[in-house]
Amino acid sequence: MTGPLIQITPAGPSPQRRTALHRRVRLLVAATITYNVNEAVVAITAGTVASSTALIGFGLYSVIEVSSAAAVAWQFTGKDPQRRERAALRVIAVSFFALAVYVSVESIRALVGGAEAEHSGVGLILAALSLAIMPGLSYAQRRAGRELGSRSAVADSKQTLLCTYLSAVLLVGLAVNSLFGWSWADPVAALVIGSVVAVKEGREAWRGDACCALAPRRRRRRRVRMPAVVHPAATACGSART
Repeated sequence: MTGPLIQITPAGPSPQRRTALHRRVRLLVAATITYNVNEAVVAITAGTVASSTALIGFGLYSVIEVSSAAAVAWQFTGKDPQRRERAALRVIAVSFFALAVYVSVESIRALVGGAEAEHSGVGLILAALSLAIMPGLSYAQRRAGRELGSRSAVADSKQTLLCTYLSAVLLVGLAVNSLFGWSWADPVAALVIGSVVAVKEGREAWRGDACCALAPRRRRRRRVRMPAVVHPAATACGSART
């Protein structure tokens, strides 16, 4: 006789895997900070030259995103990143709210003021680069954060993804403005993203809901055979028959 099969499933990544994921998050955050610092300098400079509120706003958003990534970097430089999770989430949430306020105010100012920006080839190239680079950084950090169960890493990856949306808005707005002179297209789209998406993500980060479903790597289940248990009465009966 054989006993029932008990399935044993390991819970969460191993210590070695967790260390590798911590290192990966730190590298991704460092890459995000480096890119956004350069992005902010180029966008603000090009926006000032072209009198483009959208470009200047995009550069200032990069500064806000740096603060979010810096909070995650601070969290994962500690010996126990989990203890710093709540503080990092609050910083990320505040940066989302700051982004929402700034984008909304600047969009309304651009619509009401009716200021027309000049063509900016540098701005178009920058927006296209961000649109190509940011999705990969966001995906890699979100995947590592979910495997770790880190809400702050996932929340920061969502802010990087939001940068992708704003890059697309900026690219379309600059192109439409250059081709057709529709200066209102960019602030309208940015207003929707700033007032709806950023506020929603900020609330989730503040509540700690940024990591709704963890996705650890699947591992093969081991099956353990339990030895058969023979009742003493059955053994006695077998002895009596012999």
